Amino acid sequence: MKIVWTGAAGFIAGYAIEELLNNGHEVIGLDNYSKYGKVEKSYDHHPKYTFFEGDAKDVELMKKISEDADVIVSGAAMIGGISYFHEYAYELLAENERITAAAFDAAIWAYREKKLKKILVMSSSMVYESTDQFPSPEEAILTSPPPISTYGFQKLACEYFAKGAWEQYQLPYTVIRPFNCVGVGEKRALSDKEIYSGNVKLAMSHVVPDLIQKIVKGQDPLHILGKGNQVRHYTYGGDLAKGIRIAIEKEEALNDSFNISTAQSTTVLELAEMIWKKINGDKPFKYVSDDPFEHDVQKRVPDTSKAKRVLGYETTTSLEKMLDEVIPWVKEQIEYGNI
Repeated sequence: MKIVWTGAAGFIAGYAIEELLNNGHEVIGLDNYSKYGKVEKSYDHHPKYTFFEGDAKDVELMKKISEDADVIVSGAAMIGGISYFHEYAYELLAENERITAAAFDAAIWAYREKKLKKILVMSSSMVYESTDQFPSPEEAILTSPPPISTYGFQKLACEYFAKGAWEQYQLPYTVIRPFNCVGVGEKRALSDKEIYSGNVKLAMSHVVPDLIQKIVKGQDPLHILGKGNQVRHYTYGGDLAKGIRIAIEKEEALNDSFNISTAQSTTVLELAEMIWKKINGDKPFKYVSDDPFEHDVQKRVPDTSKAKRVLGYETTTSLEKMLDEVIPWVKEQIEYGNI
C-alpha cells in the first residue's frame, strides 16, 4: 500500500514509518519541522520513502501528495507533555482543528475522486481523561464526561471528524488511541518552556525521559509530580508501530477504534524506583512530591481486549526492556548536550 503520513518527523512516526517500510509499504511523509526543527531518520533514503517539507494545513498540498495514496494517516498535531496543556491551551484546540480539517478535506476528495481506501486517525488516551470506567473500553467515550483539557477535547473531536466524514461521505476510517509511548529519538520541542523539577530542567515533560535525566544528573531526593500514585501503561514505540501497521492493513479495523497499549499497569512511583535502581543500584531511594499539574490524570488504564480479539494484536515488550534501551540513550543525549 501507499501511505501518506502527516507529522512524519514526529516521535511515534519514527517507529511507525520504519515498521511500514520494513513490511513492504510505500510511505509519503509530510512535516514542516515546527516541533523539533530538522531531524534525520534512518529511513530518509529508503527507496520506498518520499518526504515533503510543508504544512499539513495546506489542503492543496495534502491533495497533491495523496493523489495515488491508499491510506492517509492523520498524525500531524501540536502535541507535547503535560506542560503543553497549560502553555498552549488555545493553540492545542485551534491549530489542531485546522490540521485535522485539512487532512479530512484531502481524504474525502481522494476517496471520492482517486483511490484512497481510508483515513487512520491518531487519537490519544486523553479522550478518557474524565472516565471513571477502568479498564476503559473503546466505547467508554460514549458514556463518560468529555475531557477537561483542550488537548483531550480536541483529540475526541478528531474522532468525531471521522464519524462525520463516514456519515456524510462514507469515508472509511480507523481510530488509534495510543497510551504513553516510550522509546528513543524524542527531542525537546522548540517551543518548550523552561520548567524545573527541583534543580533539574525537564527534558520533554514526559515522565520516562524526565525521571531518567533527573536521576542521571544526580538529583537526590528525586522530585516527582504529585504522590506518584498516578497509573499509566507504558507502551514501547516498536509495539505501538506494529499495532498501527496491523490496523492499517486489516479490513477488520474499518470504521472502528482501538486502544493500542500494553495491558500492564505501573504507578509513577513504581516507575521511578525501577529507573533509580537501574541507574543507582543499591543506593537508597528517596523522593519528594511536587505539586502536580492540573490535568495530570490520576488513572489511565485501557481495556486492550478488543485489539487482541479483532486485530490479533498485543504488545510484547516489558517496561524493564524498554528502560534498558531508553536509559543509555538519554545518558548519551545528556553527554551531547541535547537534554
